[in-house]
Amino acid sequence: MLFSWKRNLIVLWVGVFFCSTAYSISIPFLSIFLSDELGVSNHLEIWSGVSFGITFLASALISPYWGSLADKYGRKPMLIRSGFSLAALYLINYFVHDPYVFLIVRVLQGLLAGFVPAAIAMVATNTPEHKTGYALSIMSTAGATGSIIGPLIGGVVSYYTSNRIAFLFSAGIVLISALIATFFAKEENFDRSAPRSHVSDDIREARSNRAFITLLSLAGISTFSVMILEPLIPIYLLDMGISKNSASLSSGIVFSAVGIATVLMAPQWGRLGSRKGFGMILFIGLIGGGIGNILQFFVSGYVEFAILRFAYGLFYAGVLPSVNAMIVQVIEPGFRGRAFGLNQAASQLATMAGPIIGGLLGAFIPIRWVFVINGVMLLVAAILVKTRKLEAQIAAARPAEQPTTIQG
Repeated sequence: MLFSWKRNLIVLWVGVFFCSTAYSISIPFLSIFLSDELGVSNHLEIWSGVSFGITFLASALISPYWGSLADKYGRKPMLIRSGFSLAALYLINYFVHDPYVFLIVRVLQGLLAGFVPAAIAMVATNTPEHKTGYALSIMSTAGATGSIIGPLIGGVVSYYTSNRIAFLFSAGIVLISALIATFFAKEENFDRSAPRSHVSDDIREARSNRAFITLLSLAGISTFSVMILEPLIPIYLLDMGISKNSASLSSGIVFSAVGIATVLMAPQWGRLGSRKGFGMILFIGLIGGGIGNILQFFVSGYVEFAILRFAYGLFYAGVLPSVNAMIVQVIEPGFRGRAFGLNQAASQLATMAGPIIGGLLGAFIPIRWVFVINGVMLLVAAILVKTRKLEAQIAAARPAEQPTTIQG
């Protein structure tokens, strides 16, 4: 029989996989949905950008609050709340015919989201300390796998039916996540007697932890680095000579290359980090990601570009799981829900800012130079990890005693 933490890891992996799949089914087709289904013809680029970014802005603003509730009432209630809320909102999207109503629903999706950070916090808190890094690396593959499968499902559904029907699939799939959390996720011995903190108190406590603030910054930089290229890769492929008819498929393959690399390599980085230290894995991942981005400046063919993106993904797969594992090391168990709520806020702000800044850069300079800028940013982050002696900060900030609630 599986130990409880292993069972939870499997259950929450499946839940995050379905949640990420549901999200990525519809998000690649937002602009098409706005134009074909909601009748937006003027300023479509602006409508698309706002529809995409407003969800992440709302999520960034509310994430610390949900993290506070998670530490007071448990991570499982947050999983249930977000899962059923998202299922209802995806279903509502199916009935929307006005673009302004669609924006309101997108805001609500951001405000009521939180399944993934709650799942990560639950894994981090209900896993033995020496297995946490490995478990979080495994969890990172759930989102990556969902982001590979989702666009494929969405593309097939949209092609044979409509973009509107794709929202029904998203609703049904995220409902599975909610049911999994309700009936199979288990939170061990959670103490709800402690008073709930205020977000201002949480931010004040986080600011007093220098290592945690450094890790939040690295999480934001890492997410920003990925998202800054989101609007540019399809255009970059067109510049390489890919026809407009096959640009969407080619872009999907390129995006999937990084996801596949993450699925293959993240568990290996997790095991190595548990033995050698996650600071080293983070440094290697940032160096590899930086060099991989810079090398993309020199490619001129689609195949070479896809191969290089895959190689880049093999290194970059170790970055965010290492950040999450080190957050666990520097945070008391009772603060972890709030810590991952703040981490989610940093990542969501970066998710919102990345495409906007990437689009602006792509409008004023050749896209290949954006890869260079991105690569240099990651190399600078790697240098800061070494020069600021992040591992020494973590050792100093590590709680003196890390109680565990694991049985078995």
